[in-house]
Amino acid sequence: MTDKAPLKIHDLRPAKGANKAKVRKGRGEASKGKTAGRGTKGTTARNKVPLGFEGGQVPLQRRLPKLKGFSNALFKTTYQVVNLDKIGELFPEGGDVTVETLVARGAARKNQPVKILGTGEISVAVNVQAHAFSGSAKEKIAAAGGSVTEL
Repeated sequence: MTDKAPLKIHDLRPAKGANKAKVRKGRGEASKGKTAGRGTKGTTARNKVPLGFEGGQVPLQRRLPKLKGFSNALFKTTYQVVNLDKIGELFPEGGDVTVETLVARGAARKNQPVKILGTGEISVAVNVQAHAFSGSAKEKIAAAGGSVTEL
């Protein structure tokens, strides 16, 4: 048998350095006194930043609409835009230009309305069928000897 006394609960002590005293901030000018670790001046030193404050930028709750309501944005038509110079590149021999042929040659996406714009020049006669045309595109196609058909 050993001659050591049995371990008793009242004899237990935490390891050396395990228990540290709590830092008492803002209690006089020793250690973490005076500014209490917040630095000097500024918003964070004063702890008065309003909820939702974005540094002077208009906050989110003021950028969003106050009331619900109706918007036509859901019903707008977005066209696949094709310029005349692109049609001139894709159809150098002229002929019939339809939405299907434009989709097949990669100028537009399928199942979407197509609008022809008058950017660039066209020298060959093309018969264009599309959902919409700009005024200058109609004039340039007619001047080149082609025709325009709106779907």
